[in-house]
Amino acid sequence: MTAHSHTIRAHSFNSAAAQYAANRPSYPPALLDAIEETAGRPLTGARVADVGAGTGIATALLHARGATVLAVEPGAGMAAQFRRALPGVPIVRGDGNHLPLAGASLDFLTYAQSWHWTDPARSVPEALRVLRPGGALALWWNAAALDVPWIDAQTDRVHRHFGTEPLGRNGDGTHAALATAGDRFDFVRRRIRWSRRVPLDTHLANIGSHSVFLVHDERSTAAFLTEERRHLLAVFPDGEVEETYDVALLLATRP
Repeated sequence: MTAHSHTIRAHSFNSAAAQYAANRPSYPPALLDAIEETAGRPLTGARVADVGAGTGIATALLHARGATVLAVEPGAGMAAQFRRALPGVPIVRGDGNHLPLAGASLDFLTYAQSWHWTDPARSVPEALRVLRPGGALALWWNAAALDVPWIDAQTDRVHRHFGTEPLGRNGDGTHAALATAGDRFDFVRRRIRWSRRVPLDTHLANIGSHSVFLVHDERSTAAFLTEERRHLLAVFPDGEVEETYDVALLLATRP
């Protein structure tokens, strides 16, 4: 993927912020438990910056766990949706390459589905700058479980239709993160499986909010989703889709 296309995909979410907020999956409580256990400290009372916060899906969970959270989000559309959903949580415009945060000010720096949009040559030094000694960098992704046959088949259909490879075939950015940041951070890797059951329309709106769909023309996207509805009804005739995810977590503590 070229730098130009990467940038286009990174900014594509702003036009679909409401769709993203309404249909994207959240994360299981076990993820927050794993973050606390691996970091060796609770989120309650911790100073946290959630970077690439988007519409606030992860931020809301961190806030509910008792953390003092500041959201950082570069996109105007996503930030506007965030403010509607979480009016009591502060949000500032910025990104992981240029964090608008004081040095050594954070107990946790979190990236939910967003580290792969950064430039590690910049985001790694920024993470080291803003974390206090003993603070934790936590990166995670909801990765579609490719060992589930219908999910693997759907992923192949997406690739064939759009002729492009999504960022990490199943949305898991851990391999790239380890390759680009593993020399500066000693990551512990955890994986948590979970699932949710949603109406077929919600599932289609969920996958349609991914960047590979958003950067293509509406006719191509609509054609895929119409055909995909037919495939899914053959698997889920009651119109309720069982989505299965593996949350891939990388966590490292700053020396």
